[in-house]
Amino acid sequence: MTMAASPKTMPADSPETRAIHASVAGVTRVFPAVGGQPPVHALGPLDLDLMQGEFFSVVGPSGCGKSTLLEVLAGLSAPTEGSVTFEGKPVAGQVPDGVGVVFQEDASFPWLTVWDNVAFGLRRAGFEVAEIARRVDYAVGFMGLADFAQAYPAQLSGGMRQRVCIARTLVLQPRLILLDEPFGALDQQTRLLMGDELLRLWRETGATVLLITHALDEAAMLSDRVGAMSARPGRFIEQVQTGWPRERDSRIVSEDSFGRLTGHLWSLLREESMKASGHHAGHRK
Repeated sequence: MTMAASPKTMPADSPETRAIHASVAGVTRVFPAVGGQPPVHALGPLDLDLMQGEFFSVVGPSGCGKSTLLEVLAGLSAPTEGSVTFEGKPVAGQVPDGVGVVFQEDASFPWLTVWDNVAFGLRRAGFEVAEIARRVDYAVGFMGLADFAQAYPAQLSGGMRQRVCIARTLVLQPRLILLDEPFGALDQQTRLLMGDELLRLWRETGATVLLITHALDEAAMLSDRVGAMSARPGRFIEQVQTGWPRERDSRIVSEDSFGRLTGHLWSLLREESMKASGHHAGHRK
């Protein structure tokens, strides 16, 4: 497996050959004052074009607005300024058709079996019984859950419960998948294996993926591009093209180029992380 020799940096407005699938333009998010506290300028101004079929990850210090960016893209939070579009249409007020969201928290229903958890959204949307069965059987099998279809979440490991949540998103056949720290509660080995599954899902569905993560190695392994954000208010410092082939998996972590990429990402974020934690560059505590 041949990997990129070194990370390639690109400005946020660098042109791409593929079509723009989703876009945020001049987006700022300011949370209003609460309980006598001043308003919080969480995000922006920020611009981002997600290209059709790419895997884009966002990394940055805690509290820099990564999750806020995802919520704005998903239509779950309205920007204070700027615009958001998906497939050329404005995003406002609700998650658009064709967008799937997966959060870190286990969102499975403990009283439903794996199969019924995955079927939940399709039933709510009024799909016919035969179509529900076809899609759920495929998603459950695709995510390696066929032997556990009649099990309940309490009988599953954390990684398997997260597979259920991803399968529940997969059955809706999203064209844009937004993931907010989906593997944050898992151990490192399970994260790597789940990353392989996520890459397989991305390749086979052709969906555009945006991943929010604190883990630089996870972003480096999974992504076509990685956006490194500043301390709050979050803006992109750089967007880094990884140069990985599409047919990649967790074996790339042993490559020298992988180490160079993660080192480059940390060089971008070290000072910003100090700012976010109240430290200053060059000061140890």
